[in-house]
Amino acid sequence: MSKHHRDRSWAPAPEPLPREAWTIDNHTHVASVVPFARAMSHEAEVKGQPPVPVYGVDELLAQAQAVGIAGIIDVGCELPNLMTAVQMAVDHPGLVHAALAIHPNESVLHGHRGVPGPDGLELKYKPWHETPFEDALAEVHRLAVAYPQQVVAIGETGMDLFRTGEGAKELQREAFRAHIALAKELNLPMQIHDRDSHREVIETLLRDGAPERTVFHSYSGDAEMGEIAREQGWYLSFSGTVSYKGNEGIRASARIVGLDHVMVETDAPYLTPMPYRGRTNAPYMIPYTLRALADAMDLPLTTVAAATRRVTHDVYGV
Repeated sequence: MSKHHRDRSWAPAPEPLPREAWTIDNHTHVASVVPFARAMSHEAEVKGQPPVPVYGVDELLAQAQAVGIAGIIDVGCELPNLMTAVQMAVDHPGLVHAALAIHPNESVLHGHRGVPGPDGLELKYKPWHETPFEDALAEVHRLAVAYPQQVVAIGETGMDLFRTGEGAKELQREAFRAHIALAKELNLPMQIHDRDSHREVIETLLRDGAPERTVFHSYSGDAEMGEIAREQGWYLSFSGTVSYKGNEGIRASARIVGLDHVMVETDAPYLTPMPYRGRTNAPYMIPYTLRALADAMDLPLTTVAAATRRVTHDVYGV
């Protein structure tokens, strides 16, 4: 099926994980799944395909629990979405926790400092970008302090040299450094986004000193980077990309860091695992990614799943 006529329906629910293998989606954007699915439904209607259901947050969480996903860490990384993630954690105690940051791409838009990147997209400023970056980060700090039971990480932060041009690279790096300092000040783990910027992110972490618990979310590095992560004690979180053809470097890195440093995530609504790539992702899809991760590590699924739960507890305390 071509992209023009691709299947926009939800992927079938995977076989539930056994009780001893329940785990946590340590990086997702559940609030964003709802409008994403609504757009999918509209596209399906336009293409004459069957309607696609649009589920609410409570339904999405229930679907995840039904297949053995015992919790999620919902990530708020734009100024208007910070409180959304916190409120979801307040409304679902024990099931939802929050990670907060100003996303690398957002960091340079605050104060209208952006530079177009290699992706070729034009800059689009929103009303909240009138707020200076320093004030936006201050709100991350305020919420993390005000909601210590709900906010368990600073993230996603880092650098993104696909979306941001060379002229704003150092501004983005300084924003990353401010997040590093905040994570260390609050003694919170940090989730890293490093699209097309592995070298710059690693250089910055080594120069400033990484937080004690540093997690590369949706890990996309090669085996050489996996070796660096192992040496530094950094954690790797694997999304559906671990199942994509050609990503042997990602799979090799899982073997390099081993069970004590791997976690699993969706990054929903994006990065849906094979064989359902291109459909809407949601936390209930985690078992598919776990299967690909277990195959990459040549270990039983239950062993890998249990390890991801244990590591997530060690890193975030959830």
